[in-house]
This record gives sequence, C-alpha cells and structure tokens, in this order.
Amino acid sequence: MTSPMDLEKLYAARLFAVNARPYLATALYALHIVESPATPTMAVDRHWRCYIGPAFVDYRSVAELASILVHEVSHLLREHHARSDRYARAHELTGPAERLRMNIAADAEINDDAFGDGLVVPADVVTPAKLGLPEGELMEDYLGRFTLGPRTQEMAWLDCGSGADGADREWDLGPDGAGGLSEQEREAARFRVAHGISGRPGAAPRGWRRWAEDALHPPQPWRALLGAALRAAVSAPGVGEDYTYRRPSRRGAGVPGVILPSLRRMPPRVGVVIDTSASVSDTELGSALLEVAAITRAVAGRRDQVSVYSCDAAAHIAHPLSRAEGMSLIGGGGTDLRRGFAKAVAARPDVIVALTDGFTPWPSEPPPCRTVVGLFRRPVDWRERDPDYAPKPPPSWARVVDIG
Repeated sequence: MTSPMDLEKLYAARLFAVNARPYLATALYALHIVESPATPTMAVDRHWRCYIGPAFVDYRSVAELASILVHEVSHLLREHHARSDRYARAHELTGPAERLRMNIAADAEINDDAFGDGLVVPADVVTPAKLGLPEGELMEDYLGRFTLGPRTQEMAWLDCGSGADGADREWDLGPDGAGGLSEQEREAARFRVAHGISGRPGAAPRGWRRWAEDALHPPQPWRALLGAALRAAVSAPGVGEDYTYRRPSRRGAGVPGVILPSLRRMPPRVGVVIDTSASVSDTELGSALLEVAAITRAVAGRRDQVSVYSCDAAAHIAHPLSRAEGMSLIGGGGTDLRRGFAKAVAARPDVIVALTDGFTPWPSEPPPCRTVVGLFRRPVDWRERDPDYAPKPPPSWARVVDIG
C-alpha cells in the first residue's frame, strides 16, 4: 500500500517557491495538485495539473520540491507543450525518443537561470552546459544542436509530462478531467505573471524578462509579413550561392576533359540598418531588436551571418550579431540612411534589411542585393513647422512592410 502524499510538506514547498519567486505566485497557486502514484517524479499537463508521486514528495526536501515546482510551472508558462508540437510537425519528428529530446531541450531553456537567489539546484538537473551548449537560448535553438547520445544517457529518466513535450501520458486526466484550467484561465495566469515581471525591472532573470516582453507584446500580422519578405529575399535564386569544386557539376559530362564546378548554397549574409535618429522612439528601437532576433532565425540561426548598423546622420560601427539583448544602438541625431546603406553594401551582403520611420533620404541607386524595408509609419503632419510635410516613400526597388 502506498502511503498518502504529504500535502503539508508540498504546500510548504509551494510557499517556499512563492517567497523565492514572487512574480510566479499566480502561476504556482493556479497549479492543480493531483496525487498520482503512477507518476515517477513530478509532471504537468497542458491543462495546468501537476501530477506528483507520494514517494517523490517523501524523498525530496522542501527546498528541492520548491525548485522543482518552479521548474514545472515554467514549462506551462512558456507553453513548451504547444511549441514541441509545432516543432515536431515542422520537422516531421515522431516517437518517444524525439519527445524526450524536446523535454531535455525545454529543460535546458529553463534551467540556465532558474535557480539560485533562494532556490537550490535539484539533483540531476539538466543544463545547457551538460549538453555542451551555450546558455540563454530557446528550446528550438537547442533542438537543432544536439542529439541523444553519451551526453544524454543520464537523462533518460526525465519525464516532466505532456506539459513539457506535448505527448500525452497514461496518468493525464485529459481536457474533461477535474481541476484543469480553461484556455482563458491559462492565458490570464500568463498575463498576470508577465505583468508582475515587467512591473519589477531587474527582479527576474533575463530569460524571464524576455518571455514577459513576448507575452505582453505578442507578434502582430506585420511581423509575419516582414518575416515572409525576408524569407523570400534570402531564399531567392542566386542568394548565398557560390561555385565549388568539391563536387563536380553534373553538366560536366557535356564538356569532356573539362572539370566544371557545381553551385553550393551557403547561409545568406544579412546587413541590418537600424534608424536610431531622434524621431524613432525607444519602443520602436525595442521592436527593431526583436526583429533582429527574428532575422537570425530566418538564416538558420547563423548569427555570424548577420551584421547590424545603427544609423542616424552617420553610420556607426557594425555589430556582428551575438545576442540582441546586449546590443547597443548609437544615435539620436538627424536621419540619413544613405550612409548606413553604403556601409552595409561595403560588406557585400546578400540581403539588406532597413528598419526606419522613413524620414530619411534614400540611395539614388539600388543596392546590388535584395532589400527589405520595415517602415514605422508616421502621420503626415509630424513636423510642426510644415504640417503638410510628408517624407518621400521608400524607393520601388525595396520590398516595404509597414510596422506597427
């Protein structure tokens, strides 16, 4: 016979977690606790139920249980179940091994900055370092950079439930079971947590601040349009292509005695020119940095292929992209993106992306590469001295997407 679960100990652990992470209090108290002897450790489903084995509660200390509760609720707040399903469909992944890999990647996203500051590090915790990967990345980034093997042998026990990898478990109560939250209740919990994080700048780790920003400012249709324009530009014929002799051309058979090179497609080089003049608001600059992160995803995560130029009346130093969060944008004066375009063209990119409010002179000649302009729209009477002033529209050789 299995002894009943020690609820007093578990509730003490939840209070411990709330004291250590007050901005997660709404989510921690929204979890519906389910005693589940079939669950080997602690797991969650997408309906915000937390399944816990009584033996697991007995085995772990209050401090460890608090850390694990924070970990499990993080899966739900970050919607790892839905993201895992989308990733599996996009990459045609099936089977328990792939779902385990998603669980590991989701844990790596959470655990790089989840503990410390009042929370102990649980035993056998999965971290990016154990996978030989850098910290500060998302689940999707990690999934593309590791496979199951020697590094993950000790992680085979991992099971955070369907709330982490999207695959139903035998102990799940399903959408009609007792205690689950509706979609509206789940969204309300996320919204309140995001507001709690944004209302206390610096109180939460960088990963949580990034999540809160995305939760409070979800992608709008213009983001999809800008992404589509960029993907079309980077995937167009000729972009990123070069000749190589590593593999002879198949057309060489028609020219006996001559070795012809074949075409090789490389990740495209992208130059991003960001308007940092005084007329561009801090909010719009923040949106520009978010778009820089999206651009790196469009080039298969190759940050070394993206260079960023901040430009007002002069083009400033280019930043080879590492992390958008740490990038400084220099400017604040007038606007002349022609200098930014000239500096970007000198680096011979395959695509140039300009993010601007449009109050700028434009190059008289098109760059020798595809160009996408993300335009922060302004009313025509923006200038007080000339209420009828309207800036020249972007040139016809650029693909223009209205932002905001």
